[in-house]
Amino acid sequence: MDKESKLIQVRKEKINELKENGINLYPNDFKPSCSVKELKKIIDKRPDSLGEKGDEFYMAGRMMAINKMGKSSFVRFKDGSDQLQVYVQKNRVGDETYSLFKKLDIGDFIGVKGPLFQTRTGEWTLLAKGFRLLSKTVRPLPEKFHGLKDPEKRYRQRYLDLIMNEDTRQIFIKRSKIVAAMRRFFEEKGFMEVETPMMQPLAGGAEATPFKTWHNALGMELFLRIAPELYLKRLVVGGFEKVFEINRNFRNEGISTRHNPEFTMVEFYQAYADYEKLMDLTEEMFESIVKEILGSTTIEYQGQTIDFKKGWQRIPMIESLAKIGGIDPAILDNTEALLNFAQENKIQITKKDRHGKVLTKLFDILVEPKLIQPTFITGYPIEVSPLSRKNDVNPELTDRFELFIAGREIANGFSEINDPEDQHNRFLMQARQRDEGNSEAHIMDSEYVEALEYGMPPTAGEGIGIDRLVMLLTDSPSIREVILFPHMKKNV
Repeated sequence: MDKESKLIQVRKEKINELKENGINLYPNDFKPSCSVKELKKIIDKRPDSLGEKGDEFYMAGRMMAINKMGKSSFVRFKDGSDQLQVYVQKNRVGDETYSLFKKLDIGDFIGVKGPLFQTRTGEWTLLAKGFRLLSKTVRPLPEKFHGLKDPEKRYRQRYLDLIMNEDTRQIFIKRSKIVAAMRRFFEEKGFMEVETPMMQPLAGGAEATPFKTWHNALGMELFLRIAPELYLKRLVVGGFEKVFEINRNFRNEGISTRHNPEFTMVEFYQAYADYEKLMDLTEEMFESIVKEILGSTTIEYQGQTIDFKKGWQRIPMIESLAKIGGIDPAILDNTEALLNFAQENKIQITKKDRHGKVLTKLFDILVEPKLIQPTFITGYPIEVSPLSRKNDVNPELTDRFELFIAGREIANGFSEINDPEDQHNRFLMQARQRDEGNSEAHIMDSEYVEALEYGMPPTAGEGIGIDRLVMLLTDSPSIREVILFPHMKKNV
């Protein structure tokens, strides 16, 4: 029997003994008067009115440390907000209660009542006059000295990670604040929050492999959405001119430090705006959120200093390939020359890829990792932008941008196609790519084209990866650090 199994066995024996003594191990009638965080605010406001003869407080939480000293003990417990020390004396709580206390373990939930006092070191401590067991644990928490450091265990048992690692708790507290700040920003700009279907008859709005499911009553195949885009734009057609949605997308693709098959995005659409307007809005939003959450527009991410102050660099993709990627500008219009360049530099690109696809793949390898400061890359080829409006000057390119920070894509936005014939032809172009073997190419969505035929005003839209933004603002190297329950391989 290993050490943990022995500890569990000892705890089960205690549980049986407590039950035999008529102790309710899981009562539900103890009501705390405040949280530890609220109590500390009371202490800060009126410390002079507190003490052994002052107010009594009812507090509850999980025991994280016990220092037993014969007929008295110090306990450190925490609730969802903070930690507090409790002093338990046998002559104050009584023999029976103290006997119960001695049978408890680290990890158990307790309820205590009593006034506050200050120890010789000046720490405010609750002097227990009453003490109750609220929930008995069977399994021991990880040892505090060793902690919970194994990433695999931390992700699989996130509840233990949250109990033992304060840094993890702070990541998800900060994540909640980031999402709340983003929601406030959109609402203050006049956007309306909406919800669109998670299960869709056609997986559209992005190039990705979807997850499939089946609806029994309707007798039809459905897809977990890869993006909400085409439904949000239907709402613009319907007259909601500023909409946003914060929700999950699902893509049946690889898992990495930047990719999880289930991830959170915000998508927003604004009528009578173009992609340049959205770049301005994005700069304003990021600067506002970063300053609100971190108190500064400058952050440290994995050893790199990143400045979110407005005025970000905007570079056309073609220009970036020459200036940052090191490709001779003379060959950027020559597909065969680019393929030879790729082969010489051991970059895998198939010969059947169209020119725009070749440019994009070279960009992904040669330019993207070097974009550390917030940078908008503009002018994406039409072949890789099935929903983006053609540029009026160069119809081979689109009015589209992607935002890169710390060498990774954070956002994607563009002026929308509102010409139904153009959109239909783009879908046909994507269908040909599917026939050529691109399983992620966009499918024909005739119902969306029909919606456009009723008329959509000039519109621009954007999607921002919230998980990746949280990674940046919490200095987290992996997307799994910022998703409470990331997908993992099955335990065998």
